[in-house]
Amino acid sequence: ARRDLDPGSWAVVILMLEMSFVFNMWSPECTRRRLRALAFGALSALALAGCAEENTPLPVVPEPVPEPPPEFVHDPARERAGGLTTVDDASSHAFSVPAPNLEGERFDFHLDGDLAFEAIFVAAGNLVNSGLGPVFNAPACDQCHDRDGRTRGAMLMRLSLPGSRPDGGPLPVPGFGGQLQDEAIFGVEPEGRFVMGWREIPGTYGDGTRYSLRERSPAVVGAYRALPPEVLTSVRMPRPVFGLGLLEAVSDAALLALEDPSDRDGDGISGRVNRVVSALDGSRRIGRFGWKATQPSLREQTASAYHQDMGVTNSVFPTEAFADQPGFHDGLDDDPELPDADLDAAIFYVQTLAVPAARRLDDPEVMRGERLFDEAGCASCHVPRLRTAGLPDVPEVSDQTIYPFTDLLLHDMGPGLADGRPDWEASGSEWRTPPLWGIGLTLVINGHTDFLHDGRARSLAEAILWHGGEAEPARERFRNLGAADRQALITFLESL
Repeated sequence: ARRDLDPGSWAVVILMLEMSFVFNMWSPECTRRRLRALAFGALSALALAGCAEENTPLPVVPEPVPEPPPEFVHDPARERAGGLTTVDDASSHAFSVPAPNLEGERFDFHLDGDLAFEAIFVAAGNLVNSGLGPVFNAPACDQCHDRDGRTRGAMLMRLSLPGSRPDGGPLPVPGFGGQLQDEAIFGVEPEGRFVMGWREIPGTYGDGTRYSLRERSPAVVGAYRALPPEVLTSVRMPRPVFGLGLLEAVSDAALLALEDPSDRDGDGISGRVNRVVSALDGSRRIGRFGWKATQPSLREQTASAYHQDMGVTNSVFPTEAFADQPGFHDGLDDDPELPDADLDAAIFYVQTLAVPAARRLDDPEVMRGERLFDEAGCASCHVPRLRTAGLPDVPEVSDQTIYPFTDLLLHDMGPGLADGRPDWEASGSEWRTPPLWGIGLTLVINGHTDFLHDGRARSLAEAILWHGGEAEPARERFRNLGAADRQALITFLESL
């Protein structure tokens, strides 16, 4: 008998035993056998129940399950993409609006810069806007940056030889320098021109939908002298110029905090800064402007554009672009052709252009596309949010939270996008992450949807599908989305 059974259990046992005894005496043998079995079964069940209670092992505690990553959080503050410089304008002039926090004389100085940006240069010897060429690509800034965006077809070709200069910069081509100038003033021969061949590359989305990518192959024709057979070339498309002051105001420390050249976190993304030598003081600095982040400041970026694209010398680049045509330098190696006042105004203009606000943030399709953008890994390079520090003499862009969707770092984009032309520390397959703010207004402002460094992508989807290297996993996630999800992601990009 068990002493640990409760009184109720003992009562049942005693009752069954008594019934067994009574019926054992007065019932037929078959009945007695059934009752004895019943009593024995009841007693055994109660005994075993007690044993079970006494010997039941402690419950097994499952190992803790790692918490899933936090769900994507929609950030409504990103509507003000340019911080206090944001404007609610989605018209065909949205890239050309002055920052709304400009006031008084500073607003007037911005308008002076607008005039300088639109000024059309003519050959040396004229009274107004003198100094164009002798060889050049365009006679004015806005010839390539129509409405401060990207003019369709206004492309140029960078040139260099294998190797590098003693300071680490690209090695210029004798007789051509670092850029092919395809226009010239009267009496001078252009350096040459380039033509674009292309071929279609078929592909298939994960759901079986077919697409086609356009691969471009440039060739130089009509060169005034033969180019070396080992010449390296890279075709470049212009980029919008709004919001550049904000990007200049992001501190070097912030960019260094974003880089991960050895991929310590193992996410496959190893962005890094490009380090270049400043044309202003010869110091080694972090580059942040240009397709390969080769210019460290807007002063150098703007002065270089005047010098290389228009052949207009200035205080930063005071001598004519390299060329050795007979008589090329006759009467041209004199004072800089662009006054510092005009250079300063043009720089201030691009520093203080407003950033269009993001649109339709509450649209469920846009919100879903934003989540898919993040889940695909696109935000690893196209970092949504940055914080500006102080920019000397431009308080309008200082201390702002901005949403440019870039880290301004170099990333290896794989062989499909490689131009094979190193530029300072950037390899032939590395490109700076381009900002995405305003990208959805390209069609409205410039009348086309050509993207990537050489304009090969005819849509945002094609631009994504060209991504390789570090961005290949993100591309594959996009490629394997269903049609509705792919469209949602594109809709999100179009809202920027």
